[in-house]
Amino acid sequence: VHPLGRMAASLLAFLLLLVGGMFSASTPPPGLLEKVFQYIDLHQDEFVQTLKEWVAIESDSVQPAPRLRRELLRMAGLAADRLRGLGARVASVDVGFQQLPDGQTLPIPPILLAELGSDPKKPTVCFYGHLDVQPARQEDGWLADPYMLTEVDGKLYGRGTTDNKGPVLAWINAVSAFKALDQDIPVNIKFLIEGMEEAGSLALEELVRKEKSGFFSSVDCIVISDNLWISRRKPALIYGTRGNSYFTVEVKCRDQDFHSGTFGGILNEPMADLVALLGSLVDASGRILVPGIYEHVAPVTEEEKRVYEAIDLDVEEYRNSSQVKRFLFDTKEELLMHLWRYPSLSIHGIEGAFHEPGAKTVIPGRVIGKFSIRLVPHMDMSVVETQVKQHLEYIFSKRNSSNQMTVSMALGLHPWIANISDHQYLAAKRAIKTVFGTEPDMIRDGSTIPIAKILQDTTQKSVIMLPLGAVDDGEHSQNEKINRWNYIEGSKLFAAFFLEMAKLHS
Repeated sequence: VHPLGRMAASLLAFLLLLVGGMFSASTPPPGLLEKVFQYIDLHQDEFVQTLKEWVAIESDSVQPAPRLRRELLRMAGLAADRLRGLGARVASVDVGFQQLPDGQTLPIPPILLAELGSDPKKPTVCFYGHLDVQPARQEDGWLADPYMLTEVDGKLYGRGTTDNKGPVLAWINAVSAFKALDQDIPVNIKFLIEGMEEAGSLALEELVRKEKSGFFSSVDCIVISDNLWISRRKPALIYGTRGNSYFTVEVKCRDQDFHSGTFGGILNEPMADLVALLGSLVDASGRILVPGIYEHVAPVTEEEKRVYEAIDLDVEEYRNSSQVKRFLFDTKEELLMHLWRYPSLSIHGIEGAFHEPGAKTVIPGRVIGKFSIRLVPHMDMSVVETQVKQHLEYIFSKRNSSNQMTVSMALGLHPWIANISDHQYLAAKRAIKTVFGTEPDMIRDGSTIPIAKILQDTTQKSVIMLPLGAVDDGEHSQNEKINRWNYIEGSKLFAAFFLEMAKLHS
C-alpha cells in the first residue's frame, strides 16, 4: 500500500475515533433534539390527557379534611407509578401525621424521592415539584368544574394546571420522550416531589436535612418550576425572591366588646389605637416609616440596572391588565425594583373588628392588626423584628393609651438570591434560545418561595427557577390555566436543558 494511502487510512480511523468520541454517552448525537421535539409535538394530546387525569384529583392540602388527604395520597401514588414507568427508582417516604388544633390527626402525604441514572460522567439534575393545590369551587367564579380540565382557545383551565402539576408533568414528558425514542438521557435525573407545599411544606425541611449526604450528595443543581414569567409570550429565568416577616399587633382593653352609646367618649378605644399604629408604618408613596429599615438593603449596582433595562415589560399594559388606575412608579425600572429588590410593607387585615354588612354600634374590646414586610438581601430578620417592635412601642407610648399592646412576629422567611453566572443559568439561557428563539427576561419574584432558600442552604447545591407559565395563568385564583403552548414548549425546554447541562459538564 502506498504510504499516502496508509496515512489516509490512519487519518480516517483517527477521525472516526474522534467522531465516535464526540458522540459518547456525555454528548448526544446530532439531530437528537429535533427527534425529541418532534416526539413531544406528535404526542402532545397524550400529555394533555395525562394532565387532565392529574387535575381530576382534588389534591387540596389546605383544607384539613380526611377525604382530601385520601385524594393527596392517591395523587402521590399516581405520580410514583408514573415515575416507575419511566424506569426510575422511587422511594415513597412516610413523614408521619399532622396534628391539628382541634385534636384530629391527618396523614401527611409521602414525599417522593426518585432517581433515574447514576452515571458518574454525567451531571445530576434534581427537579423539585409539588402535587397539592389550593382549594377551588366552581361557585366561586370558575367557568367550569375546576377539577375537570377544560380547553378553550389553547388555554388549559383547571386547578393545578400551572401550579404545579403542569410543570411536574412537563419534566416527566421530557424524560419520557428520550425513553420512548430509546435514547440515552444526557443527565442523571432526580425528583423531589411533595404534597404539602400549599400548606407550608410540612416535614420537607427535616427530610432534606436528613438526605443532605444521601439523596442530594451527587446532585449538581436543583430546578424549581413553580412560578411565572412576567410576560404572556416571552420566557423568563428567576434568580431571586423576597423573604417575608409577618407581624401581628394586638391592642386590648378587655375581652368583651363595648356599646358605643354607653362607653363612646370615655375610654381609649382599641380600634383607634390600632388604626394609628398601622397608619404609622408606611406613607402614601409606599415608603416604610420604620426607622433603620433600609439600612441593610443591598445597594443597586450598574450591572443590576442593565438587567432591569433589558426586561420586556409594557408598564401601561401591565397596569391595565392589573385593573389599577395608577402605580406608585412610572418607569419600568422603578416599578420592577420596588417589586423585587426593595422591601415593601403591606397591611392585611384586622381581627376582632366588625366587618359584616349593616350597622352595628360596637366598640371592639380587643383587635389584632396584621401586616407583613417583604424582605430583600441583606436584611436581617431579627433586626427587622426589633426595629418594628421599637417603632410601634414608640408610637403607642405617644398616644398615652391605657390599653395593652403586644407585637409578635408570627412568621419569618428569608429572601433567596442565586448566582446567574452558574452553569445551570447558562444552560437554561441556551435552552430557552433553542426552543423559543429569544433571550429570557432575567427576573426576580416579589413573593416568597421558602423551598428555594431551604434547598440551597441545606444541601449547599445551586438552585435555579425555570418557570413555564405565562403571567396571566392565575395561580391560586379562579380559572387557573396553563396554555397548551407553554405546557408543550415547556416540555421541550426541559429536554433542551438536559442537553445543555450535559454539554457544559463535558
